[in-house]
Amino acid sequence: MMFEPFKPFIASAFTVKYATDPWEREGAARLRRDVFCAEQGIFDGDDRDAIDAVATPIVALSMLGIAAGDVVGTVRIHEETPGLWWGSRLAVAADHRSAGALGPALIRLAVSSAHARGCTKFLANVQAQNGLLFRRMRWRIVEEFELLGRPHLRMEADLAYYPPFADAETGFHAHSRKAA
Repeated sequence: MMFEPFKPFIASAFTVKYATDPWEREGAARLRRDVFCAEQGIFDGDDRDAIDAVATPIVALSMLGIAAGDVVGTVRIHEETPGLWWGSRLAVAADHRSAGALGPALIRLAVSSAHARGCTKFLANVQAQNGLLFRRMRWRIVEEFELLGRPHLRMEADLAYYPPFADAETGFHAHSRKAA
């Protein structure tokens, strides 16, 4: 008797929050290595840099009922100078990209939490192929350039679209677009 192959379980509910536990930070680092080193080949072995020492990592956690399952998305933010914040290293696990909600939820928490902490300008260097997502989320292109051998866009968030959100350690819940 043959069994039909089945698709792996993909959670439809997520919590997006600051990484507050070691396993969340480790999961974010693993996901970044998977995406930026193994999958895209941008970095050799590890993508960490000096910004990681001052950045706040944000994670999207798959939810299994009321328990967190795994880190399936991440981004980091940092304040470069008073009021000027940056987002970088946005990554979503390959098997969760079809959910369609994780990238936008990570971006929303990144900008809204920085806004609550005094952000007056929020920038990101975005791989060109992701520019449309950011434009749909009320970001504007400031500059086009090449970074690490790939076309990038320096983009700025419209802070009026991102109300301050002060409870980033707890975060908020998001659902995939495929969720019923």
